[in-house]
Amino acid sequence: MRGKAWKFGDHVDTDVIIPARYLVTADPETLGAHCMEDGDPDFAKKISQGDIIIGGENFGCGSSREHAPIAIKGAGISCVIAKSFARIFFRNSINVGLPIFVCPEAAEKISQGDEVTADMEVGVISDETTGESWTVPAFPEYLRGIIAAGGLVPFVASRAGR
Repeated sequence: MRGKAWKFGDHVDTDVIIPARYLVTADPETLGAHCMEDGDPDFAKKISQGDIIIGGENFGCGSSREHAPIAIKGAGISCVIAKSFARIFFRNSINVGLPIFVCPEAAEKISQGDEVTADMEVGVISDETTGESWTVPAFPEYLRGIIAAGGLVPFVASRAGR
């Protein structure tokens, strides 16, 4: 994964990620068009496919709705790197096939606009702008399988022969 960093602070809740007024759909493209809209009305228009969100502490707190990681993925964000994640957001992200990395050091040091790479197989996050890199736990093969399949439901369906 490689993209431009878009940096957010601590306690970004699911209502900031996708405002409740858009929860009438679960369509990824529709939700993605409104991702982070209340914090930055033009966010979805400014990002490019593959860009990366950098978050602070407790990213994705708030509700248990799966719409938040669906919106991020639908906007074209390749992954989220944060100091920490709300537990339900962490699980929902994996369930919908959105890679997320817990790396407080990277989240602290990466700046808005930096070019960032993240490798879930090897477990390395690199700030290509500054040359710094950080080691994180590599994703286990089964989690990489879930993400590659596009989420838990398609992963299980493929295993069931559907």
